Amino acid sequence: MARDKTVRLRSLVFLRVMGALVIVLALAAVPQIGFGQSPGGGAKLKIGVVGAGNIGGTVGALWVKAGHQVTFSSRHPEQIKPLVDGLGPLARAGTVRDALTFADVIFIAVPYGAYPQIGKDYARELAGKILLDAGNAVLARDGEIAKEAREIGIGATSAKYLPETRIVRAFNTLNYRVLAANSHRPGERMAIPIAGDDKEALAMASRLVRDAGFDPVIIGALESAKLFAQGGPLYGQQITANEMRARLKTLR
Repeated sequence: MARDKTVRLRSLVFLRVMGALVIVLALAAVPQIGFGQSPGGGAKLKIGVVGAGNIGGTVGALWVKAGHQVTFSSRHPEQIKPLVDGLGPLARAGTVRDALTFADVIFIAVPYGAYPQIGKDYARELAGKILLDAGNAVLARDGEIAKEAREIGIGATSAKYLPETRIVRAFNTLNYRVLAANSHRPGERMAIPIAGDDKEALAMASRLVRDAGFDPVIIGALESAKLFAQGGPLYGQQITANEMRARLKTLR
């Protein structure tokens, strides 16, 4: 029994390490922005990533390449060392509290079922922060909170469990491999839909979408995030910003 538990733990660590290495290798071909500079020319930011898995690791790495300082967090920071080591001096690993305390802007990319506990445990650190929310409520994985998200909307559900944060829904619609492959692509960039109630937070999220190599499309207030939630008409769409705006007009 103890041996089986040890084997499972070692397998989990191996998978996390390999996942981090895949992210670093996938992003190696992404064009590098000048050190300390974002594409928009603004001052670099301090970003805290909660959840350094596939989405958190990929998007956070794109921000590092754009010149931002990023703290990637995990319950086991030592397991994301390969990711951080591969990204250079602007990246570091830490606990969730480390990332939240460090950050000007927070990016959350963890299983949706963890939101209530995160909101409870880190209420003080979260208060007043701009938060980009990439979580998807998956019924089979997240249970009752996924039902709630379907009933009242995922924007309202995130706001309920992460109160006093300035939430913008973003980066929840595409697989991390798609994001890594299309960042700063030639020609028209791929669209990333975003939604939120706070104008300053929307402006910051728009900047960070651009810095990651995509075009932001503001869908509307936080309530409108249902349009690009899982199962929504704008979910999973690998289209340009102009194409997304045209599609959005047909939905209204």
